Amino acid sequence: MSTFSPFSKMQLLPQEEKLEIIRHKSELFIGLPKETSYQERRICLTPDAVSSMTSHGHRVMIEAGAGESSSYSDKDYSDAGAEVTNDTKKVFSCPIILKVEPATLPEIEMMNPQTIIISAIQLKTQRKVYFEALATKRITALAFEFIKDEDGSYPAVKSLSEIAGIASIHIAAELMINQNIGKGLLFGNITGVPPTEVVILGAGTVAEYAARTALGLGASVKVFDNSITKLRRLQNTLNQRIFTSTIQEKSLLKALRRCDVAIGAMRGKNRTPIVVTETMVEHMKKGAVIVDVSIDTGGCFETSEVTTHERPTFIKNNVIHYCVPNIPSRYSKTASLSISNIITPFLLQIAEDGGIESAIRCNRGLKNGIYFYHGLLTNKSIADWFNLEHRDINLIVF
Repeated sequence: MSTFSPFSKMQLLPQEEKLEIIRHKSELFIGLPKETSYQERRICLTPDAVSSMTSHGHRVMIEAGAGESSSYSDKDYSDAGAEVTNDTKKVFSCPIILKVEPATLPEIEMMNPQTIIISAIQLKTQRKVYFEALATKRITALAFEFIKDEDGSYPAVKSLSEIAGIASIHIAAELMINQNIGKGLLFGNITGVPPTEVVILGAGTVAEYAARTALGLGASVKVFDNSITKLRRLQNTLNQRIFTSTIQEKSLLKALRRCDVAIGAMRGKNRTPIVVTETMVEHMKKGAVIVDVSIDTGGCFETSEVTTHERPTFIKNNVIHYCVPNIPSRYSKTASLSISNIITPFLLQIAEDGGIESAIRCNRGLKNGIYFYHGLLTNKSIADWFNLEHRDINLIVF
């Protein structure tokens, strides 16, 4: 006589016990070299961020003088728990390197194989040999520009765009009262005096913060962009109605003729499109100011030419031009604080997850930041740009 059982034969067999996998925290050893790129004055970690890292048991080695241009002394870093050294090679021998600018070929040469480097990539300024050098050293590289936040935005790009947008208005205000080249016009809206007129080309983050700052000073703002969606979003974000228009030569020329300040804040896939011709600039007021924030990708004014922080302006057709790439570097302390606040939580998360390997499995935004993984190119856009082979990071790490 057979006995009925509520369990199947398979269920009665001994089963594997499933235990929770414990993540082992990782101790990080971070190198902060001095920036050598022209006009670069920022640093990736502030002393407060270093203090946060060392209090969690991590090591930070900084090259002497690396924070001076951001108003941070070696003593500030030493007091925060960092090891300060004059030996550049020693800093580049650390397992993790933090830089604002991309590493140069001599700097990559100083790194040990399998080093992790976190920096900007500045794709449009790179050459094929840079990626070949990373591959030779089997380096894992993360780009600030590619790291995503929980909401899918790019925090580093957005933050630096905010700085550039606000700065563009402050720079214009400085130039308008400059004793040598300015026309003595106060930026704002004084009772009985017509407000300063500002034209902004583009409707992205730079444009939003430029418009917000100009409106805060009492200026009259006109924004031009070919995307109605972006213009609508800008109106909603500013929470007030301003003049917006698609880029039509007749209406743009009319606005430029009347404006005191023109801000170039456009972006293109490769080169920024030129939307203001030299003829249009000729029709602008004498002493008007152009701040071309998009100069690092070519500029959107035909008359724009790259200038430096030391000699930031030139006058063409009686119009003052400010065309300095990398505007955030002018405000090095603010920009350093911004970068530091973005990158520190990611570093702590990498340590908490047990290292970069585990962290990119847990954090998709961080995984998106990787463009080189142990010497393998993992970013398709870079591969297409430089005609290189690449591997999908999702097929390597999953």
